[in-house]
Amino acid sequence: MERIIRGKVWKFGDNISTDHIAPGRYFHLRTNLPELAKHVLEDADPEFPKKVKPGDIIVAGNNFGLGSSREHAPRIIKIAGVSCVIAKSFARIFYRNAFNIGLPLLTADTDKIDEGDELEIDLEKGIIKDLTKGIELQSTPIPPFMMRLLEDGGIVEHIKKHGDFKVD
Repeated sequence: MERIIRGKVWKFGDNISTDHIAPGRYFHLRTNLPELAKHVLEDADPEFPKKVKPGDIIVAGNNFGLGSSREHAPRIIKIAGVSCVIAKSFARIFYRNAFNIGLPLLTADTDKIDEGDELEIDLEKGIIKDLTKGIELQSTPIPPFMMRLLEDGGIVEHIKKHGDFKVD
C-alpha cells in the first residue's frame, strides 16, 4: 500500500449509510463482492459505480458509513478501486471495519474540497493537498499500528504475516 495517494475526488454529503454504499436490494450478491461492487454508492450517486476509477478518492461530510455493521460496505468501496475515504466524521463500526479490510480513512474538514479536485494525500503525516485549488488541509495522521494494518492489507493478512495482533 502506498503511503502517498493521489486521485480524483468524488464528493458526497452527510449521513451516507451502509445502505447507500451497499444497496439492500443487492443483498443476494453478498457472496459475490466484485459483482456487488458494481453497485457501490449507486443510491447516493447513480453515476459513481460506472465512472469511479482505480485510485479515486471519496470525500464526504459527517457520519459516513452509519447504519449496519456489515463489512461489505468498506470492502466493496475498496474493490471498486477507491484508494481512500476522507470525511468530517465516520460511523464507529464502519471506521473499524475499513481498517480491518485495509481501506484508509482520514478525518478532516472537507468543505473546501470539491468533486473532481485532484488530491495528494500523505497518510502518515495526515496532509491533504488539493492540487486543483493549491490548498493544504491537515488531518489526524493514521497511527503507526493502524498504518501497519493497512500496509499488510488488513487485519486478517496482518495476523497471517505476524501471528497474533500486538500493539507496540
